[in-house]
Amino acid sequence: MASVSNSLSFKHGLSLWCPQSPSLHRIRHSSAKNFQRRGFVVAYSSFANENREFVIVGGGNAAGYAARTFVEHGMADGRLCIVSKEAYAPYERPALTKGYLFPLDKKPARLPMIYQDPVTSIDIEKQTLITNSGKLLKYGSLIVATGCTASRFPEKIGGYLPGVHYIRDVADADALISSLEKAKKVVVVGGGYIGMEVAAAAVGWKLDTTGASIKNLEAGSDGRVAAVKLEDGSTIDADTIVIGIGAKPTVSPFERVGLNSSVGGIQVDGQFRTSMPGIFAIGDVAAFPLKMYDRTARVEHVDHARQSAQHCIKALLIGETIEIGNFDPKIATFWIDSGKLKGVLVESGSPEEFQLLPTLARSQPFVDKAKLQQASSVEEALEIARAALPVEAAV
Repeated sequence: MASVSNSLSFKHGLSLWCPQSPSLHRIRHSSAKNFQRRGFVVAYSSFANENREFVIVGGGNAAGYAARTFVEHGMADGRLCIVSKEAYAPYERPALTKGYLFPLDKKPARLPMIYQDPVTSIDIEKQTLITNSGKLLKYGSLIVATGCTASRFPEKIGGYLPGVHYIRDVADADALISSLEKAKKVVVVGGGYIGMEVAAAAVGWKLDTTGASIKNLEAGSDGRVAAVKLEDGSTIDADTIVIGIGAKPTVSPFERVGLNSSVGGIQVDGQFRTSMPGIFAIGDVAAFPLKMYDRTARVEHVDHARQSAQHCIKALLIGETIEIGNFDPKIATFWIDSGKLKGVLVESGSPEEFQLLPTLARSQPFVDKAKLQQASSVEEALEIARAALPVEAAV
């Protein structure tokens, strides 16, 4: 594939904007394999001001799966682009604290580099984004998939000292790897997934590792972190500190779209639509209604990033949706276009029900919309869809 003059493009016409880079790369990271299998090939170069029907802002799981869903529906060709603050094509962030941190001789996994150009402002009335380099991008539909940023210790207790690390993106992981190559003593703060996985990686580097609940971090004579002071007053020497104490949603510069003050993030409805027409939010940044508990929730999990992206894009592209059930204990969403069943999403379904979904997706049968709307349960609705299958496709 030749370099594209005004954008960074995937094989199917999907564009990822970046200011410059002359080379052509294929996504190689193990976390990107799901996207690579779709034939995404990346070409990097400068770009001019453009108009795109669909724009995705973000570069993690939700952005990547949203893009993939557009491609699967044949909607990417020249109509879609991704704008990311990171220097990499969309990737799955959980891999950053797994194989990516291990020494190269144990499990090689590195990403090729491109140059970033984050969105810095939005003009909602004019449907226009402005990037850090000053480029303008007019959108038809905007999907905000900005995810979260790592929560940090305050500067007054040493949270920004050299040698103190937080992990949220590839640059963070690369900086930690550089420290691990020279480290003698590592302290991990936080007992969640990130803390445990970083500790495992540090063991892979054969480093002395300790987990701790701390009062503050102390610097050495060279200005780098040198020790951790614990709540009990004792001190642990350390030249590398990794802090995994949670994350907060990245809502800037989309505050005007509508925020949720209780759980944080951007408020959306069941189809991941914000209060502003044509603007959607997915993944970690989306605050959505959780019908099972009659409350609004925000979920920071890779599976939610994938499913919310697919759910949102299908609702955007396919048209009318019919929702059956209220998490009692199941819920299903049916997408219908011109009488044809284009997609089905089932939560808490049985193995047999999940086996039906690929058949429905392949056949896309014509269904009786009125009958489907009157279904009293997910089971009844799925049986209506099953009965609509042609005889040779029925299961």
